[in-house]
Amino acid sequence: MTEEQDFAHCEEAIRHGSLSFHAASKLMPREVRRAALALYAFCRLADDAVDLHAAKAEAVLRLEERLDRVYAGRPLNQPTDRAFARVVFAYEMPRALPDALLEGLAWDAMERQYASLSDVYSYSARVAAAVGVMMCVLMRVRDHNALARACDLGVAMQLTNIARDVGEDALERRLYLPTDWLSEAHLSPEAFFDNPEPTKAIRQMVRRLVSDANRLYVRSEAGIGALPPGSRAGIWAARLIYAGIGGQVQRQGYDTFSSRARTSTRQKLGWLAQAGVRSALSNIMPRSAVIYASVLPECVFLVDAAARGSSGTHRADTLIDVLATLKRHQQQTLIQRGAGSNSAI
Repeated sequence: MTEEQDFAHCEEAIRHGSLSFHAASKLMPREVRRAALALYAFCRLADDAVDLHAAKAEAVLRLEERLDRVYAGRPLNQPTDRAFARVVFAYEMPRALPDALLEGLAWDAMERQYASLSDVYSYSARVAAAVGVMMCVLMRVRDHNALARACDLGVAMQLTNIARDVGEDALERRLYLPTDWLSEAHLSPEAFFDNPEPTKAIRQMVRRLVSDANRLYVRSEAGIGALPPGSRAGIWAARLIYAGIGGQVQRQGYDTFSSRARTSTRQKLGWLAQAGVRSALSNIMPRSAVIYASVLPECVFLVDAAARGSSGTHRADTLIDVLATLKRHQQQTLIQRGAGSNSAI
């Protein structure tokens, strides 16, 4: 396949895998859009590979190998990996950023739960804010304050996703609500899994997530004006569309069990139009002082990595530890499978 075919494949994957991001990307300049779709396709398909794979540890370790190959200039011979490798080298993407995503997916594979809202932020930093910071890199933006606001937007989007999927996740015995919140409601995770219902207490937790996401969406707006003018409308669109999902959760009374919050094509078109207007206004409005707000503590490592601009291969000790744990888990699973096979004989 040619380079253009690889990028076209990535766009098709996002067209079916993420309608919201695909809609927002239409407002981006061609080169940024092409790179963003390649980035998002790699990240989204990596997430699906872990989420939908029964052997999650194995899926994460395969993703580690794929990233190693990308950064060595020898990507797997498939469209998403080839396109992502071109993006990595064209934009000097710091390895710490996709590694952060890898660590978040490893946490999923370990079925990790989060005691506090700060812990949920740490997870969101890895699986969402890291992507937001990588988007800044694609726009050639390495300013500390703009990166901080990109983290706000990424965490807000992930909180929206978590809020929307509380019911669906519970049925799969997955939990992203802070366990401290469950304890306050005299619930244990196991009790919640055994009887997943949209009780008043659970709906209040979903409401808290949506409210916190909305606060971060507002904070993120100051950073959009720091982006190149041609890229602002696309990011405004992403901000409005994802916040709109949270609005739908609110209209459903924060009940994410009875139905999944969805937005219509008409609503998306309305937000795209709003994005164009807000982008135009940002060209003439003075910069908000919110741009200088402190970076979320859970996202400092992302901002530092992008601001430094190093694309080296050094890995964080926390990621090394997580991958080592997964490798031990995989080895134990293989030994157990072997023992089961021998006993059957």
